[in-house]
Amino acid sequence: MAFTKVCTLKDIPEDKGLKVEDGETSAAVFKVEGKVFATQDLCSHGLWSLSEIGYLEGDQVVCSLHMGKFCVRSGKVKSLPPHQQLKKFPARVEGEDVYVAFDEGYIAE
Repeated sequence: MAFTKVCTLKDIPEDKGLKVEDGETSAAVFKVEGKVFATQDLCSHGLWSLSEIGYLEGDQVVCSLHMGKFCVRSGKVKSLPPHQQLKKFPARVEGEDVYVAFDEGYIAE
């Protein structure tokens, strides 16, 4: 699994995500209770950036376009109108550096 350094822990806001990219693939990185999670950046319902325009409520990211919610831990839909969950990316922290495996994105079951 190939991990790419995308930011440091200090770069990730407490109340929203941070958009990170690797070529044509973008992800939203979130920090919840000291843990880091990465999902696809675009809402599966309205193709709206979850990191740039969404915000966190606990471990759920809220899409500000239609107010749909997703769990950043699992990618699962927590509030409609979205029906399709988010793709997750493996993320890890080494010291203060955050890494994401863009080529290993998956839909959690």
